[in-house]
Amino acid sequence: MALRTPEQYKAALQQMRPNVYKFGELIKDVTTHPATRRTIEGHAQIFKAGQCEKHRDRVIVFSDLIGENASRYLAIARNLDDFIAICKMKRWAFQLTGTCTGGRCVGGNAISAMWATTYDLDKKQGTDYHNRLRSWLADAQRRDITCCGALTDPKGDRTKTPSQQSDPDMNLRVVSRRPDGVVVRGAKIMIAGAAAAEEVFVLPGAAYKEGEEDWSIAFAVPRDADGLTVVEARRPSDTRDMEDGIDNPNRIGGITQGYLLFEDVFVPNNRIFLNGEVGATLQTVMNFIMPYRAAIGGCVAGQGDIKIGAAILMARANGISSKVFKDKLVQMQINNETTYGVGIAAAALGKAHPSGVWIPDALLANVNKTHVATLPYETSRLAQEIAGGIAETGCMPSSIDLESPTYGASLKKYLGAAVDADTRVRAARLVEWLTIGSGVPGCMHGGGSPDGAKLVICSRSDWEGSTELAARIAGISPPIAEPGTK
Repeated sequence: MALRTPEQYKAALQQMRPNVYKFGELIKDVTTHPATRRTIEGHAQIFKAGQCEKHRDRVIVFSDLIGENASRYLAIARNLDDFIAICKMKRWAFQLTGTCTGGRCVGGNAISAMWATTYDLDKKQGTDYHNRLRSWLADAQRRDITCCGALTDPKGDRTKTPSQQSDPDMNLRVVSRRPDGVVVRGAKIMIAGAAAAEEVFVLPGAAYKEGEEDWSIAFAVPRDADGLTVVEARRPSDTRDMEDGIDNPNRIGGITQGYLLFEDVFVPNNRIFLNGEVGATLQTVMNFIMPYRAAIGGCVAGQGDIKIGAAILMARANGISSKVFKDKLVQMQINNETTYGVGIAAAALGKAHPSGVWIPDALLANVNKTHVATLPYETSRLAQEIAGGIAETGCMPSSIDLESPTYGASLKKYLGAAVDADTRVRAARLVEWLTIGSGVPGCMHGGGSPDGAKLVICSRSDWEGSTELAARIAGISPPIAEPGTK
């Protein structure tokens, strides 16, 4: 079988070249360091689920590439059922781990995007990109790797294109081409789950134009490739995220965001899936954002499910029946099901690309992105209202203070309510972590900005068609024309 155990996954990470830094320190073992171990544990739970008879169908699927089961995170969604299974998996993964598993999910989405792009390129110009990708993916499935996705470039001056920047490295680019591959330089920033990943799948971060061939590059490299440095940039609300005890009650997940610094990294030809084809960059980005913005509705709904439960626990810990907050809980549930349901609808109205990958509807996928950029924050606010100031202000003593022989007993006395202080603090800390701490994923800008989504919505909306419908029903013929610019 291609599927690995959690122990095999961790052992593979330990064998990699240490190249992850945090607070100026080289992390020698990402599986044990306080800054990264929790994201490793979260991802490890997915491997554990693949070994469990009860849950394995959630995270594995038969792959015709290798003729055996493989992780859904590495499999191409070939029909509506496959894509809905991915949405369900992402919601459940958040429920399981309590956090984002971006070291697998974004990479899987990037692979699907290039699956369509490379197929189209090969058909159009006779290249061999799709076969390269098939071979790489079959190997990735057999090894059952974690693969993060990397799109976002530093960008520099937003009013200028990559070729106009005073520093051309502001967008990752090819600096030299060799018979056996290319050398790239630049950075990809705010990359989810990089510390938990074994490989990085790089896509162009925007649509490029003629003359920007050097920036039009897509490839996969090991996360510990020579010349690649990862700087973990995620900042917890304070040091509690790196502590144990009550401050991290039974939590097995954790989010990391990395800056990936490419300092003349060599990429061999068999790992290059786009190389100078500027005309394919826009479609590559679209192929990525449509499935990503549909499926992310499941991710944030899974997080919302935990927020609901945490808010109820906090109310009960305070001695208040959760029924008092029924209206708030109902609204939180509506928020969850809106992002989840619109994502499923985007999938249902999608279609199969000629390459075989399922592409959700662009309009609904981007509508979902705008909901994802707002509704989870409303859910967080409601959780804070229910929980009270102890969870919302972040004003709670650390576990070290609670265990102090000098004043710990007094703190616990005053932190108690309907339940003992330990139980109440655990519930409050979870609400805090989910709503103002580092448990909050990038809902606003993860997978692109809501303003960017609105541009797609604008381009896909048939407002003139709606105007003609209204004019017909109102008996206005011809429809009133749009006034000229004054």
